[in-house]
Amino acid sequence: MKRSIDRILTTHVGSLIRPQALQTFLRAKQAGKGFDRHAYETYLTESVAEIVRRQAEAGIDVVSDGEFGKSISWSQYALERLSGFERRPLKISANPFQRGADRARFAEFYAELDAREEIATSMDAVCIGPIAYTGQAELKRDIDNFKAALAGMKIEESFLPVAAPASVIPDRKNEYYRSDEECLVAIAAAMGTEYKMIVDAGFLLQLDDARAAVTYDRMVPPAKFADYRKWVTRHVEVLNHAIKGLPPDRIRYHVCWGSWPGPHTTDVPLKDIVDLILKVKGGAYVIEGANPRHAHEWKVWQKVKLPEGKVLIPGVISHATNIVEHPELVAERIIRYASLLGRENVLAGTDCGFAQGPFYRRVHPSIMWAKLEALAEGARLASKQLWN
Repeated sequence: MKRSIDRILTTHVGSLIRPQALQTFLRAKQAGKGFDRHAYETYLTESVAEIVRRQAEAGIDVVSDGEFGKSISWSQYALERLSGFERRPLKISANPFQRGADRARFAEFYAELDAREEIATSMDAVCIGPIAYTGQAELKRDIDNFKAALAGMKIEESFLPVAAPASVIPDRKNEYYRSDEECLVAIAAAMGTEYKMIVDAGFLLQLDDARAAVTYDRMVPPAKFADYRKWVTRHVEVLNHAIKGLPPDRIRYHVCWGSWPGPHTTDVPLKDIVDLILKVKGGAYVIEGANPRHAHEWKVWQKVKLPEGKVLIPGVISHATNIVEHPELVAERIIRYASLLGRENVLAGTDCGFAQGPFYRRVHPSIMWAKLEALAEGARLASKQLWN
């Protein structure tokens, strides 16, 4: 994994806004309608090449494929790569995304939000048989498209983001295994195939794990904080087992507090889980740090020591607001982290993906590119000061 040796390198969390033409194919696919599969595959290849080119032009050093090959969300995509699951219509009153302490406190706000926005999840995922990885062909297609897109491009490194076990098909129901614990272990074992394929292909593996932090909002209360800590600890253990044998310096671990546009007053503080995050056996930790609820948490690193040889990739621009951060603010944020951790141990990143799936985004595509350009410019300004 490349480090910021002579300048601050830039990257992001992975998911980028899909072109409308690609969304049209994916809507037809999700609805079970007929579509031209050859035309879809051709356009997918072309759109990955275009999104890689645009990242390089914006000044991003460590790029992704935009997650364009995933036709569901960043976490539910695994339904198309794992056996053993079936989907059933979800009762709106039982939607797991419509619960949590933040929702309870601001019920009137969320009632307006739910009336205005389409509900992202409408199907239950139920485990009814043995879980095994079946997505080799689809993942190989994504790998091949990404490699083709990178040919001749001047970038530093490339990564593919996938879901960590805790975030794979969240809120799933288990009707096959003797316990939810057994179901989790089976998921992790199956996903290990995906993790290894990405590393073997020569890419950095990014493990996305929003559920590690978000579960606090949905668990406490009525559960106690100690129960939540136990839950996170167990999922970190399972994750570490799934990546056993893979080189840590090829792995990035991403944690954020969810991308829903709410107050987030009940987010778990970073200081209360940072020790658990650092137990993940990866080489870099990609942690949200630019939004108003968590921007102050750079101070956590005044007391917490980043393990030797590890890299921090803090979010220094937000994916959830159409306001474009000033490059001088971006530089200021980068310098804060670099001053505490060492300039070579910091890459500049984003809070989360600009798209949480094919159809869900928080900013306009043109603003996404302006933000990434501001990220790159802020990194240049910070580099001038840090390497002066």
